[in-house]
Amino acid sequence: MRRVFLVLIVVALAACAPRGGIVVVPAAAPEADLHTVFMATTRTPTESVDFSNERNPDLTFGAYTVAIPPDRQPGTVRYPRANPDLREEFVTVSADLYDAPRAFTAALSRELRQRPPGKRGVVVFVHGFNTNFAEGLYRTAQLTHDFGIESVPLHYSWPSSANPLGYAHDRDSTLFARSGFASYLDSVIAAGPEEVLIVAHSMGSLLTMETLRTMSLERPGRVARDIDGLVLFSPDIDIQVFRSQVRDIARMPRDVIVFTSKRDRALQLSARLSGDQRRLGNVGDIDDVADLDITILDVTEFSRGLGHFTPGTSPELIRVLSNIPSLERALNEGAQVNPGLLPGTVLTVQNATAVILSPLTALSAQP
Repeated sequence: MRRVFLVLIVVALAACAPRGGIVVVPAAAPEADLHTVFMATTRTPTESVDFSNERNPDLTFGAYTVAIPPDRQPGTVRYPRANPDLREEFVTVSADLYDAPRAFTAALSRELRQRPPGKRGVVVFVHGFNTNFAEGLYRTAQLTHDFGIESVPLHYSWPSSANPLGYAHDRDSTLFARSGFASYLDSVIAAGPEEVLIVAHSMGSLLTMETLRTMSLERPGRVARDIDGLVLFSPDIDIQVFRSQVRDIARMPRDVIVFTSKRDRALQLSARLSGDQRRLGNVGDIDDVADLDITILDVTEFSRGLGHFTPGTSPELIRVLSNIPSLERALNEGAQVNPGLLPGTVLTVQNATAVILSPLTALSAQP
């Protein structure tokens, strides 16, 4: 009965939220901030510039300019209606699709060259479970804006069913989308960015780790050479599976940050469905990953509601993280994180470091 109750809670909460869709409005609100997101997807194109939830063996490349509305709180995304409120809802200002990978690489390379040295990095966001194309795109723009990320934002959209009951389908889709993500990273790296940082959420973390594993098995050492940083938000990965992936990759990116929460109700449900209570995103004991060279950021005290995307949706936590120079640099450039600068309790066991963040310690660290 408890499992059924949890399922009903997740479905009810998901059903209450309106789903995102692409609405193109060439003239955004005057005070809106514009962010161009370069993307690739293994979803099936629709007749418009949107994409369905169906799987597509062909990779489609594009660049979408998203307007961040002026009247909003950090961490929030309001999806557009047929007649959107430009002051409160995200809209797409323009959308360009490329007919070949080399055209995408050339466009990204031009964008990088237009930026000053030191700001020619890229951040690749990989969405999670129960997400459609528009929702992943707008979340990428929101994270870029709210965290003040100065690198070029990129997005990989894999074919989630965008259905709270589609868990098994989405897990299969992550496996389907591995080759596409590897090809996308090839095209991104060919553009010559100074830094490559991957930020993955939920089930997108499983897709990311599987892709990096495949890349490493094909060309040992490549992941460490080409990927500078890896950030996993609420990763929906069995801990033993994660350990095996790390072992196969061998040389991981120089910085690996994992955001966890013990109040993540979505991962609690995932653990029950999989029959294993231990998911990486709600790991309760640093000893479980002590031999791995990773940094765990425990954001349990900031988690509200489902608690499954706390770093991207909590205004308080966004303010804290944006004010920490070492973490901001890591999010922007894949640079080394100094846990001593983080406002929280720091635990170090063997190779792993855990930082337990709380609103009280964060408040005391504010200037």
